[in-house]
Amino acid sequence: AMVPALLLCLSWGCAAALKATCLSAQFRRPGDYIIGGLFPFGMDTINLTARAEPSLVGCERLFLDGLIWALGMKFAIEEINNSTSLLPGVRLGYDMYDTCFEPLMALQPSLLFLTRKGTRGIDVHCNYTDYQPRVTAVIGPHKSDLCLATAKLFSFFLIPQVSYGGSSEQLSDTELYPSFYRTVPSDKNLVEAVVQLLNTFGWNWIASIGSDDEYGQGAQGQFSSVAGDHNICIAFEGVIPTELAEPTAEAQLEDAIASINKTNVNVVLLFAYNKPAQALLRQSIRMGLSKKVWIGTEAWMLSDTTASIPNIQSIGTVLGFIMKAGMVPGFHDYVADLFTSVQQEKFCQESREVSQQMGSDTLQTRCQLCDNLSLEDIRPTLSLSQVQPVHVAVYSVAHALHRALGCTHQACPTTPIRSWQLLHFMNTLPFQVNGQSFRFDKSHGTNTGYKLIFWSWENSSLTYLPVGSYEDSLDINSSLIRFHTADQKEPASECFRQCKPGQYKELKGYHLCCYDCTDCPENTFWSREESPSCSPCLVGQWSAAGSTQCLERSERYLLWSEPLALALLALMLATAALACLSALLFAKHLHTPLVRAAGGRLSLFALSALVLLCLSCCLYVGKPSDGICTAQQLIHALCLTACFSTFLVKSLEITLLTEFPRCAPGLLRWVTHRAWLLVALCLLAEGSLAFCYVRLGPDSLVPDYKSLPEEVLLVCRTQSWGAFVLMHGYNACLALVCFLGTFMVQTTGKKYNVARGITFAILIYFITCIFFVAFFATLKTVLRSVTQICTILTTSLGILGSYYVPKCYIILLKPDLNTEDYCQHPTREEPEEDSA
Repeated sequence: AMVPALLLCLSWGCAAALKATCLSAQFRRPGDYIIGGLFPFGMDTINLTARAEPSLVGCERLFLDGLIWALGMKFAIEEINNSTSLLPGVRLGYDMYDTCFEPLMALQPSLLFLTRKGTRGIDVHCNYTDYQPRVTAVIGPHKSDLCLATAKLFSFFLIPQVSYGGSSEQLSDTELYPSFYRTVPSDKNLVEAVVQLLNTFGWNWIASIGSDDEYGQGAQGQFSSVAGDHNICIAFEGVIPTELAEPTAEAQLEDAIASINKTNVNVVLLFAYNKPAQALLRQSIRMGLSKKVWIGTEAWMLSDTTASIPNIQSIGTVLGFIMKAGMVPGFHDYVADLFTSVQQEKFCQESREVSQQMGSDTLQTRCQLCDNLSLEDIRPTLSLSQVQPVHVAVYSVAHALHRALGCTHQACPTTPIRSWQLLHFMNTLPFQVNGQSFRFDKSHGTNTGYKLIFWSWENSSLTYLPVGSYEDSLDINSSLIRFHTADQKEPASECFRQCKPGQYKELKGYHLCCYDCTDCPENTFWSREESPSCSPCLVGQWSAAGSTQCLERSERYLLWSEPLALALLALMLATAALACLSALLFAKHLHTPLVRAAGGRLSLFALSALVLLCLSCCLYVGKPSDGICTAQQLIHALCLTACFSTFLVKSLEITLLTEFPRCAPGLLRWVTHRAWLLVALCLLAEGSLAFCYVRLGPDSLVPDYKSLPEEVLLVCRTQSWGAFVLMHGYNACLALVCFLGTFMVQTTGKKYNVARGITFAILIYFITCIFFVAFFATLKTVLRSVTQICTILTTSLGILGSYYVPKCYIILLKPDLNTEDYCQHPTREEPEEDSA
């Protein structure tokens, strides 16, 4: 008989448990002054990214903490309404909406709160002093990024907004957000607490992870800005996604864990909300990350879902700060009574009737999923959820309203009050809540302090063990902390390491404890162990990268033993020999018509100068000196002048015969008889320029330490470029005059054209000079000497090959052409033909 009765009772109990309640109808009540509420009843928005039109957005899952915070506001307002001293005769109403942790969802009810009282429209005015919006003040929202979105709206109308969770330091700017307040400490206070915790244990080599939202990035940025002042080094600073459904989310989490593992840190700061924090911890377990010390915040530290992650104990030691919030007397009993009442039809009917007094529900974005909850569903969260910040936020508005209305302990005047009139009283006066005094500081925040919590595991059972507290300073009971290490001692996490010899400590950022070991660059050396940089070598020394000492530089110049030098010297001897043979051949046939047409004894003089010019190549091999540097330029210039002056005589003769045939006989005799005088004058002019060059600044030996890494290059450097240009430019002018006098002379088949050899010789000289300047300006090694030798030999061979060798060929192999008729210039006959 008892078994059927027991089954009947169980069926009634199940039916009662599954019966829908009217909890969702408890978040809206009329009153003399309406306070708006923004709470995250749900999370995970539906179709937000695929939204093609501005339709209503919903949430998939219920967020129990948000529900409990909303009940905390409801409890505070009903407590105030039942008070006979705070607002006697005044009834507060409330209107709460779901934010779903999404700024878009928070903006919809925020716009509704701004509508004119009794309407659904927002009036446009130049002056909103007399404008009375639907709500007198707003409580919430919870997240910082939502607060940043809504605070600008409410600050324009100067409607008091009191957040119970927005901790971003940006919200402390009272110029941008003059009507924003919060009953929680800012991220700046949290970061100061974290820094003191790290310094207490000597942890100066840490990783910092933040979620990709305002809370994570704001706290992480705040920590980065102050870490250096306390010699704390951030080995890795990473960001983890908040939208875990994105394709790249898992890869970002893997990269973050891999980077933490690579840095070899033992301490990880995690500034993130619950969902991204859980995702990172799961990934660390999946990838087998070694045990670390995880320093967290209230955003995930007290989450049951985080603590219930499989194998969560393997992550290591968990320490974190939560707000130092006291219990709200009577709140748990109130919630229990409310859950009993919402199951009663009479209570639900009365609730709906009272709610309808405010008009139809415009948005319908309340806690629709709450109707299927029981007290047992929320009991674990209820025991951990921090309700006091919400409770204090409501009371701050009530106390400001009390002072703005001029209330006494017996009654409140019925004077109309605008929302902006509350700000003065919220800014200036403290207020009491359950015997505790609160006051908003200059940044409109309340610093209630933090508790340091340690995750204590006993037989797979987690206890949130308080091990310290922070207000202005951190007080820790270290004996209560059992680190999850082999010896249960605190792990070390320091950045200091020993660099190898030849390396210096390259600081990372501005922190002395954080550096890379970097090899000393070339021509520097590591001088002492604690040196922050490498010391430069002396001018005459060098060193390779990563050296501990400098070596003496060896002198570098073109050596006699180098294969290239030997090859050039062989070519020099061949060129000089060719010039000597040409001179001997010309001397033997000095009185023949061809030699006399080529210049006679002037040719012997020119060939002698070419031999000396070739032999001057020896000056560019071996170790140079100041005298050798000067001799190089003098011999080069004077030998070319000697050669070109003989060409000048022949050019003048050809010019007179070709351009001035009628005046040629008289002038030609003068030029021919005074040819040596012209040569002497040319040499005298060049000698004068050479003297100026020597006096003003000849070439001198200069050591070049920059061109070669390990050697000092000995180079001849010009001191006076003006004198240098005049001396060598004179030869260029002589060559140009010779070229202008010979390049237009035509060739006939019956006569030998002396002018053609001079023309080609001068062309080769000019082309060689152009290439010499181009190569010499770009070379920074011993190839500069090679270039100078090649220039001399090319010029000499060009003159020999174009002017003297063809004549030698005729003398040796075509002696029948060495006649007066063939060698006489054709224009000498033209005057006689004209007279005839």
